[in-house]
Order: sequence, then structure tokens, then C-alpha cells
Amino acid sequence: QVQLVESGGGLVQPGGSLRLSCAASGRTISTYGMGWFRQAPGLEREFVACIDWSGRNTYYANSVKGRFTISRDNHKNTVYLQMNSLKPEDTAVYYCAANALGATTTRSRDFTSWGQGTQVTVSS
Repeated sequence: QVQLVESGGGLVQPGGSLRLSCAASGRTISTYGMGWFRQAPGLEREFVACIDWSGRNTYYANSVKGRFTISRDNHKNTVYLQMNSLKPEDTAVYYCAANALGATTTRSRDFTSWGQGTQVTVSS
């Protein structure tokens, strides 16, 4: 089983940037597809971005396309989410997740390992 720990969240002004990190332990994630999801208060968890095992294929929710970038460093067993041009509606708890399929997928049920989440608050 893969253990995931997110970091890098915080309070940022609209238009600002943050980079989230997801450090994996327990086993290598080099064969896993990885994803980021988020959940705002009172709302369901939603897909944000995903990347396949190789890092060559990525997919984004329309709401973040062009502003967020997912990447991975398999040597460091870490996945990143660079978030630029942040908006108040990006405020949520952000979760990292791993899927053994190794593929890009937006379905949360495909992800078998989840982190505890990191809070991102966008406010002036």
C-alpha cells in the first residue's frame, strides 16, 4: 500500500500561486497513475488533474486547465501540482491519490490510496 502525504497548502491572495507536493512512501509510485482532487465545504469531492505513470500524459478539469500543472518526479517518489492565477473558487482541501492502473483517469473509485489533504485558501 502506498502512503501519501500532501504539503504546500496555505493562504494566498487571488491571482497568486502555490505548489502542492505529494510525497509517497511504502513503495515506489513509478508504476502508478497519480491524481489530485479537491473538496470545498458543502460540496462533493471533485477531480482536478491526473498524470500517468510515465508523466507523458496528463488531464485536467476544465475549471483549472491552463492555470494548474501536474508533474511527477519518480526518483523522488513525489507528485506536484503547480497552481497559478488562483481564484477564490479554488479554495478547498486538496487530496493526492494513487491508482494502480498507471493511467490517467478522472474517476475517484480508480484511486486506491489517498492522502489526508492540505488546505488551500484563496482570499484577499
